[in-house]
Amino acid sequence: MANVYFLDGILVFGLLFVCTCAYFKKVTCLKTWLFSEKKGVWGVFYKADVIGTRLHAAVAIACIVMAFYILFIK
Repeated sequence: MANVYFLDGILVFGLLFVCTCAYFKKVTCLKTWLFSEKKGVWGVFYKADVIGTRLHAAVAIACIVMAFYILFIK
């Protein structure tokens, strides 16, 4: 189990957050509610969505590498 206080836990949390925001962008009712603000606290969701959609190949590779690390190395 990944602990958030260690580097691998923070990376897992970040990857899951980016992937979740990119997925929620496709849901129409959440799109207007979560991603309408581009600044402030709610802007974090928008920025994570932009990272997830523009760097989808890099995020997917990072998820695979992190899964391999957690399952086999840790």
